[in-house]
Amino acid sequence: MAEQPPAQEITDAEALRAFAHPMRQKIERCLRRGPANSAALARELGESTGLVSYHLRQLAKHGFVEEVPELAKGRERWWRAVPGDRRFPPYSRQTPEMREALTEMHRLSLAELVESARRFAEARDTLGPWADAALFSRATLRVDPGQLRAFFEEYIALLHRYSAPEGEAAPGARTVLVRLLGIPETD
Repeated sequence: MAEQPPAQEITDAEALRAFAHPMRQKIERCLRRGPANSAALARELGESTGLVSYHLRQLAKHGFVEEVPELAKGRERWWRAVPGDRRFPPYSRQTPEMREALTEMHRLSLAELVESARRFAEARDTLGPWADAALFSRATLRVDPGQLRAFFEEYIALLHRYSAPEGEAAPGARTVLVRLLGIPETD
């Protein structure tokens, strides 16, 4: 079980814009798999090393990634994602700039989710026992805002309960993309 980091609300609009940037989201996702240098990230993302290095520095400026000095060789810098329970202020406390950045980040996240589902469907015949591992649930809750917040906190705790600490995953373990989306129904 991975230790649950403390919740960190991102209230600085500049930090939120830095985190919400599409290229930086891709870089941060890559680094969640393990440390990498800018050249390896650039190859994986099909971008220039200079551009990737710039985005890494911006992410590091706000504490989303950090250097891994023990892997450095000469001028080569290695980076890793900084684990965290990053949260955003509720809509009622967001500035217009924050709302714009979050709206774009949510749009890109949903597009990424649809693309991940498409790739899984295409590869399913080649995945052996993992072909049966896709989970799908559709539910409707009738809760007040406080109960919905409690539900969310239990969901986060559940994710951490089943997450293995770095380097301690069971043999045969794979990364599984888990997303929670709860939207109040409007009349």
